[in-house]
Amino acid sequence: MNPSPVWQLLAHKNYFRFWWARLTGVTGNQMLMVAVAWHMYDMTGSAWDLGLVGLFQFVPALLFTLPAGHAADKWHRGHIYAASMLLQVLIALVLVLTTAFGLTNRDLILAVSVALGIARAFQMPVQQALTPLLVPTHLLQRAIALGSSGQQVAVIGGPALGGGLYVGGPLLVYASCALLMLIAFVLAMLVRLQHRPVMQAATWSMVLAGFTFIWRKKLLLGVVSLDLFAVLLGGATALLPMYAKDILDVGPAGLGLLRASPALGSLIVSLALMRWPLHRHVGKRLLAATMVFGLSIIVFGLSESFVLSLVALAVSGAADSISVVTRITLLQMETPDELRGRVSAVNSIFIGASNQLGEFESGAVAAWLGPVASVVLGGVGTILIAVSWIYLFPSLAKRDRME
Repeated sequence: MNPSPVWQLLAHKNYFRFWWARLTGVTGNQMLMVAVAWHMYDMTGSAWDLGLVGLFQFVPALLFTLPAGHAADKWHRGHIYAASMLLQVLIALVLVLTTAFGLTNRDLILAVSVALGIARAFQMPVQQALTPLLVPTHLLQRAIALGSSGQQVAVIGGPALGGGLYVGGPLLVYASCALLMLIAFVLAMLVRLQHRPVMQAATWSMVLAGFTFIWRKKLLLGVVSLDLFAVLLGGATALLPMYAKDILDVGPAGLGLLRASPALGSLIVSLALMRWPLHRHVGKRLLAATMVFGLSIIVFGLSESFVLSLVALAVSGAADSISVVTRITLLQMETPDELRGRVSAVNSIFIGASNQLGEFESGAVAAWLGPVASVVLGGVGTILIAVSWIYLFPSLAKRDRME
C-alpha cells in the first residue's frame, strides 16, 4: 500500500531541513524586530522614533527585493537564505555587545533597522522560490500549507517569546535571537538541491523580468493584484489598539489576543490544507475565500463583543490562509524555475506594499470617518474587489485545478 501524501512529504529530508530553518529563522526575526522596537521606545519614549524603526526596515526591503529576486535565480537559493540568516546573527551579536557595554543608542538602532530590512529583502523571495525545488509537484500545495503553518507559529510565538524574554532585559532577547538564527543558518546550509543558475547578466530587463512575466500572464496578474487590493482595503491590524482601548475596552492583554486571533485561524486552516488540499475549482474558492475575508472584517468592524471580535478575526485569518496557500501554489506552478526568484520578489513587494499602505489607508480613513467606518468600508471594498476580479480576470475565476 502506498503511503499517504502527508507521509510522502515527511520523507523529503531537505524540505524539512528548510522547514525547520524557516521556523527558527522567522521566530528569531520576529523576536528581533519586536525587541528593537521596544528598546528604541525604552530609550527615547518617542512615537516618532518608533515609527522610524518600521520605516527604516521597510524602505531598504523595498529597494533591494528586486535585486534579491534576480540573485535567487542566479545563485544557490539555500545559500542565499543562509546568508540572510548569518547577517541577522551578526546584527543580533552587535546588539548583544553594544547593550552589554551600554553603547546602544538611537542612531545604532536605526542603522540596525536598515540592515534588518536588507536581510529580509533577500530572505522573503527565497522562502517562496525554494520550496518547489525540494518536493515533487503533486506535493507542492501540501508543502506550502505546512510552510504557512510554520510561519504562523513563528508569527504567533516569536513576538510572545520576545516579549517574555524582554522582562529579563534586551540583552537576553538579542542573545536568544542570535542563537535561533545561527541554527537556521546551519540548517539552511545543509539543504541539498539541484541548482540551475540563470546565466544572463544582471541588466534592468533581467531584474524586471518578474514584473514582465506577471503582466503578460493574466492569471498571475489576477492572483497577485487580488492580494494587493484585498489586504490594502481589508486590513484592520493598524486599528486594533483603538478597538482594544476605545470600543471593546479590553486593554493591552486583550490587544494581544486580538493580534493573535488571525494567526491562530490561519494556522488551523493551514494544517487542514496539508491534510485535505484543494483539488477542484481553485479559482472560485480563492475568490470565495477573499469574500469571506471581507465579510469577517465587516463583522469585526461592527462588533462590540470581545468574543465575537476574536471569532471574526480568526475567520479572517482562516480565509486568508486559503488565499495565501492557493495564491503561492498557483504562482510557483505557473512560473518556470529560472524566473521563480524574480516572480517571488515581485509578490513580496506587493505583499509588503499592501501591508504598509493598508495600515496607512486604515489610519487615514479612521481619522476622517472613525475606526468603525474605516474597517467596515474596507471589508465592503474587499468583497467588491473579489466580485470584480471574476469579470476582470476570467482565467483566474475559471481555473479548476492547481496543476
